[in-house]
Amino acid sequence: MRAGIFSLAMLCLAAPAYAWGPAGHRWASSAAIGLLPAEVPAFVRAPTARTAIGEFANEPDRSRGAGKAHDSERDAGHFLDMTDDGKVLGALALSALPETRAEYDAALNAAGTDQYKAGYLPYSIIDGYQQLVKDFAYWRALSIGEQKAVSAQDRAWFAADRALREQLTIRDLGVWSHFVADVTQPQHASVHYDGWGDFPNPQNFPNRRGFHVRWENQFVQDNVDRAAIAAAAPAFRDCNCPLMQRVAADILESFGHVTPLYELEARGAFAWPTPDKNAPVIKEGAAFAAKRLALSAAEIRDLIILAWRESAKGSVGYPAIAVADIESGKIALTRQMLGGE
Repeated sequence: MRAGIFSLAMLCLAAPAYAWGPAGHRWASSAAIGLLPAEVPAFVRAPTARTAIGEFANEPDRSRGAGKAHDSERDAGHFLDMTDDGKVLGALALSALPETRAEYDAALNAAGTDQYKAGYLPYSIIDGYQQLVKDFAYWRALSIGEQKAVSAQDRAWFAADRALREQLTIRDLGVWSHFVADVTQPQHASVHYDGWGDFPNPQNFPNRRGFHVRWENQFVQDNVDRAAIAAAAPAFRDCNCPLMQRVAADILESFGHVTPLYELEARGAFAWPTPDKNAPVIKEGAAFAAKRLALSAAEIRDLIILAWRESAKGSVGYPAIAVADIESGKIALTRQMLGGE
């Protein structure tokens, strides 16, 4: 059965490579929720939400194959192809990433390439983070309206919309968490995304196709201790820097593990089916994978916390109303202010 599954994976190599596989994404995202502090709303930390977020984390991979327009637009959102000089396809330094995808694409066009060849993973993360901030901002406003609105009709409307916003937030958070976790898989930050490829290879690393799928998917599922992911997650980190700077630093950190990953592969650390789980080299490979997934869980947790805090400075409705004014009581919210009928 395992041989059949592995053969099927080999046949799928023409498709874009997945990151971490279902187990890795599920474990990292659900672990992140378990690490959240009490300041984050309880609806996010609930056991049912933790399970749902872990499942939604696989949605960006599950949706592949929906159609040419869908896939050609979205597949490049999972990676950023950096060459060995630490630049995006040798053309753009991470320190020079512009604010928008349109500006990013224009910069790559000037160098003879585009965002779909290079990948646009940083923008997937920032887009999803900004949506999460907005989700939390609405939740804050709706919660106040539910408690303090003058009319019973308004309070009922706010309660219903708050419940709907919670469902939407869990979905948005889960899907977005997939891309945060993609960063910690080093092959998603490198042109060496499945075997070393047709590039200078002074260390003569293995150039076998299928390495990407094999180690991040079935090897992780069979050899990584799920509980070890949360246990190894580092403490909360706030860089007090722009989000693009933080994301760029995370990608560079992952890029720095491309060579160690291929060194482990050359030594047989990711053999699957695994001949001996207790072999030192296999344990070394499993520890490498667990640490990368622990970093995924920690970064998802950290960005959720930062998004929650930032939402207090956000706005809702149109014309925009400051959340701070609603929470302070300066503005008495009505459902019409948020588009309610």
